[in-house]
Amino acid sequence: MKAIVDRFECCFVVIELEDGTTKDVPRAHCPDNIDVGQAIDIAEDGTITIDAARTQALKREIDALADDLFEE
Repeated sequence: MKAIVDRFECCFVVIELEDGTTKDVPRAHCPDNIDVGQAIDIAEDGTITIDAARTQALKREIDALADDLFEE
C-alpha cells in the first residue's frame, strides 16, 4: 500500500493513504529516518519502507505547482 507521511503526533506518525484517509502508526514501527512529506510503502506484514524515488517525484511536482502559483 502506498502512503505519504502527513505529520507527527506524540508517539505516532500520521500517514495519508491513497484513498485520502489517515492512519496513525506508532513511531516504533517506522524507519528512524522517516520525515514529513515522504512517500512510503506499507507491506502486507506492516513493514514500512521509504520510497525515495516517489518522494523526489512528489517534491518536484509540488515545487512546479508552487512556481506556477507565484509566477508573475
